[in-house]
Amino acid sequence: MLATDLVDVTDDPAALDSEGWWAVVAGFDGRLVCARFATLRTAPAAPPPARWRGPDPAAWTSSLDRAAYVAGVAAVHDRIAAGEVYQVNLCRVLSAPLPDPAADIDALRAQLATRHPARYAGSVRLPAHGVEVATASPELYLRRDGELVESGPIKGTARTTELLLPKDRAENVMIVDLVRNDLGAVCAPGTVAVPQLCGPEEYPGLVHLVSRVTGRLAAGAGWPELLAHTFPPGSVTGAPKSSALRAIAALETAPRGPYCGGVGWVDADQGVGELAVAIRTFWIDRAGPGRGPRLRFGAGAGITWDSDPAGEWAETVLKAERLLRVASVPGEREEANAR
Repeated sequence: MLATDLVDVTDDPAALDSEGWWAVVAGFDGRLVCARFATLRTAPAAPPPARWRGPDPAAWTSSLDRAAYVAGVAAVHDRIAAGEVYQVNLCRVLSAPLPDPAADIDALRAQLATRHPARYAGSVRLPAHGVEVATASPELYLRRDGELVESGPIKGTARTTELLLPKDRAENVMIVDLVRNDLGAVCAPGTVAVPQLCGPEEYPGLVHLVSRVTGRLAAGAGWPELLAHTFPPGSVTGAPKSSALRAIAALETAPRGPYCGGVGWVDADQGVGELAVAIRTFWIDRAGPGRGPRLRFGAGAGITWDSDPAGEWAETVLKAERLLRVASVPGEREEANAR
């Protein structure tokens, strides 16, 4: 889908139950941007070659280096031992300066489409509203078809299925329970179900455990109630969610921005929509300190009592390495000119 001709922008989730076709970006901090477009058409099957000039591959820096991240895992262990929390999704934000001040996030989306295809890929470009996001997310946050809703939490990551650990399954089950609870607060009693639990799914360069949680909305509930009871997504917070959010605020040193929020679309006329969890997601930051725009990207891991600190750091590297390579190379046309 390709949406053009912007009509209006709002932060009111009730607009998603009104009329029209909306692009939606919900930042992890709760900032909501809903943009209604007048024209919607089928996007080209094959995107044109991207005119993308990415950062120098050596220029990426991390909000938490290896030592700081390992120390953060130890701090989460302390909180688990104290009975404060069962799981915390500990994340770091990577960033690098962009060589082109006029960098177009949609060109990065095209680059990702050809080199790292994803189930919930897309971009939202609203520079006047501080939104320039490209995602290659594999994870469903919310799908809605009338009263029917579904979430597809991912927890558990390895290079191959054989390398998945018992800890990965336990991590997933914890979050499924949390998502069941979140949806249960807005769905009719007895309608929440788990039709898939810990199913292995392969993605470029790695494998995940994926579950499905479904339900039927209670009478009178819509997008405002769905977002109020399920956001931020449980797979990128931890359990219990309130305690995990306190740990995240204490241990992470950079704001997540749109990373770990939600990104997608809602067709209010048809009563349908699909929001991805904004993981494997890049965004352009033009408001940060320093000169020129920076490209940012987040990576994290779910920390439980069984977590090995070095292994959790390695998981964040696994999730980031392929995508950083894709974003750090020039577009196909520039590569052709350079040869």
